[in-house]
Amino acid sequence: MERLNRRSALKFGLAATAATPVFLLAAPAEAAAPSYSATDGMDMGHGRRMVEVGEQESQIGAYKSIKIIDVIYQPGASDPDDQPMMDMDMICHIIAGEFKIEKKGIPAYTVKDGGIYSCGKGKSDKATNISKVVGIHRIALLIPA
Repeated sequence: MERLNRRSALKFGLAATAATPVFLLAAPAEAAAPSYSATDGMDMGHGRRMVEVGEQESQIGAYKSIKIIDVIYQPGASDPDDQPMMDMDMICHIIAGEFKIEKKGIPAYTVKDGGIYSCGKGKSDKATNISKVVGIHRIALLIPA
């Protein structure tokens, strides 16, 4: 085995330092959005369909399981105005499109492709696909223990 001397350590350090900007400029890889047909999943009305992706037992003490669903919104589609209060916590990840999110008590905001937001139990929100493409919300339903 070769010994590491100061000169080779310095060369190694300079090489690592030179490569660092390349890693900092690289964008994180994103998964491609699924390609759903117009009949996939369950029709929810208002230009929306729901596809169940999977469910897994939770390793988080407050939750029994975590269920993943995709809600597919046609361009311009939105949740109805009379959305019921949520009965569980949720994490929403926009995997296609751009959405305006309206929640009581705070100004409306926009979440673009790749963005996330959360929804709490006992609260309500309304999502509207403001893009010209089919939008997909991937939602992690945190099912209480």
